[in-house]
Amino acid sequence: MTTVTDVIALEKEHLLQVYRRGSVVFDRGRGCRLFDTNGRSYLDLISGVGVAALGHAHPRLAEAVADQAQRLVHTSNLFFHPLQGELAARLSSLSGLPRAFFCNSGAEAVEAALKFSRRYWFAQGKPRSGFVAFQRSFHGRTMGAVSVTWDEHYRGPFQPLVPDVTFVATDDIAGLRAAVTEGTAAVIVEPIQGEGGVRPISAAMAAAITDACRSSGALLIADEVQCGLGRTGRAFCSPGMGLQPDLMTIGKSLGAGVPIAATLFSEPVAAAAAFGDHGSTYGGNLLACRAALVFLDELLDGGLMAHVARVGAHVEAKLHQLKSRHSFIREIRGAGLMWGLDLDRPAAPIVDAAIQQGLLVNRTSDTVVRLLPPYIITAEEIDEAIGLLDAALIAAFGGQQ
Repeated sequence: MTTVTDVIALEKEHLLQVYRRGSVVFDRGRGCRLFDTNGRSYLDLISGVGVAALGHAHPRLAEAVADQAQRLVHTSNLFFHPLQGELAARLSSLSGLPRAFFCNSGAEAVEAALKFSRRYWFAQGKPRSGFVAFQRSFHGRTMGAVSVTWDEHYRGPFQPLVPDVTFVATDDIAGLRAAVTEGTAAVIVEPIQGEGGVRPISAAMAAAITDACRSSGALLIADEVQCGLGRTGRAFCSPGMGLQPDLMTIGKSLGAGVPIAATLFSEPVAAAAAFGDHGSTYGGNLLACRAALVFLDELLDGGLMAHVARVGAHVEAKLHQLKSRHSFIREIRGAGLMWGLDLDRPAAPIVDAAIQQGLLVNRTSDTVVRLLPPYIITAEEIDEAIGLLDAALIAAFGGQQ
């Protein structure tokens, strides 16, 4: 019988060592719970970093994926198939952006957005190369995406990156106005920064971004890979903040665990594209599109988005109760089912203590405990999770205040 030690040893021998994993091996799941190889249950409040929106082993998703696997999985983008157009039409209706490019990950979606921002200006006969991004931003680890990612930890070893990127603090409106010029191809922003600590941009900054793009002509890229597609109880965050993106990146929850992401385009930006400008071998294959259509059915027709809004309010209330009991929690930030607990100390001990309690959370931005549970989580499971998190806080920091 293969043991946890065997699994870890085999990975250390053969896998590129870029992941710092918890010492637990999962082999099955059901709903909001994962089970390790010893049969122990864990309540999952990270859902594969915001991916498993329908939880684990969702019956409709499992049935659809199995059915599609028996019919046809992949043809490449050399040929038509019946699902890609259907999925693009649904995303267009949901977002107001009429065209989609399908790929496999959020980073790839960002790469496409950056490329086509420049492509748009090239087509106008007035090439622009600059990008304006934000401090604490995270857009991915591929070469273009990491170039608009702020943290030096991700950037430093891979210099030189894509040039002509300016970073602005999310509270520096004057700095934004100075940074966005007639040489700026696009401004890229996460309406709620995820890896940066679950930090929503302010209404004032959203208005300033809109004004800066309008006055300079710069395009706006909204990165909603983590915060979009119902995660906050709304289809997307941008409209509620007054942002009108020319391009939008989505992913994570879209396939509910099956890899698929997309870049959504306004018609003027899409019109600048030509055959061969971009491509993806796997992007938008039948299996991934079938999974995404199941997710959208559940989100929109199954009432899941309204459920996220309801239980999200319950999470918020419970987290504020938790904050009242632990003075080292400085702030609670988020919306829907995307939350961060900002501590006055490093949050890593909480992750380990939570695992011991049978709860899965993660740390981001050093001091933030991030919660991204499946959309299907119930109020009862939230109550259970907050109780386990309370116990983890006590176990990690004892009576410290």
